[in-house]
Amino acid sequence: MLWHELTIHTTEEAVEMISNFLHEAGAGGVSIEESGTLNKKRDTTYGELYDVPLNDIPEGFAVIKGYFSEGTDMVALQLEVNPRVEELSEFGIDTGEVRYETRTVDEDDWATAWKQYFKPVRVSEHLTIKPTWEEYTPESPDEKIIELDPGMAFGTGTHPTTSLCLRTLETVIQGGEEVIDVGTGSGILAIGAIKLGAKHVLALDLDPVAVISARENVELNGLEQQITVKESDLLSVLGSQDPGLGVQLPVKVVVANILAEIILLFVDDVYNALESGGTYIVSGIWKNKEQVVHDALVASRFEVSAIHRDEDWLAFVARKG
Repeated sequence: MLWHELTIHTTEEAVEMISNFLHEAGAGGVSIEESGTLNKKRDTTYGELYDVPLNDIPEGFAVIKGYFSEGTDMVALQLEVNPRVEELSEFGIDTGEVRYETRTVDEDDWATAWKQYFKPVRVSEHLTIKPTWEEYTPESPDEKIIELDPGMAFGTGTHPTTSLCLRTLETVIQGGEEVIDVGTGSGILAIGAIKLGAKHVLALDLDPVAVISARENVELNGLEQQITVKESDLLSVLGSQDPGLGVQLPVKVVVANILAEIILLFVDDVYNALESGGTYIVSGIWKNKEQVVHDALVASRFEVSAIHRDEDWLAFVARKG
């Protein structure tokens, strides 16, 4: 099968918003390649090695590729996407000098080629992410393996926001917690929470592709009895008495790795979903959104107890007083 590939050259800061635009425009898949320069500060806490540059993308920039079915009018598509990209500057997001390219590719060129770059990676003291097609032997008895095939859903653990959330979960989960994962994507955070000792996770996403991917990854890890995946948002489950949720509201922990602009829309909902003393882990935040997210958390009566950083991304740990 042939697909149209739309390539957008932009900045790392604009990656998540533009990727979302492509999904909303009907992309059958989106790939993201960020700077591979060795000048970038990298976390080597767990022994990661970076021997050679991965690509020649300038530091701070990124290349996003969206794939659209053969019958798509690519001229009309670009006319639809371009104004939304230009509008990002009004929200304080620097997109750089945006360039567009289009070409036609065979499905095999993009559906599986990226897998050669996705290798097992130790993301925290106890968690290692292992692609299902790779062989890997745990280095210690307490190493927890997350089996993952993200497909077309966001979340391989290699993006700073995802690894930030996993490392932060490791500091928060003590054992036996009920958790809600908002915007679960590939399901990686839900799986990580259970591997760390959580009792049950309700994983929510509005994207049906993500819901399918999350369910498949939950099954790969044998956690169907401990993770419930639903196509829903948080507001829709608040006040629900549905026994099929797998958790009893309010819960102990809520985690959300979503765009800051979306996070700001449901801070009060998270507060209502948490029990007193509960913890909200929120990531997906670029450095220029730190203050506005902090202020929104405080305005909703959260107490910000920690801020974790990775490159120019950050994650908040906030508690319900």
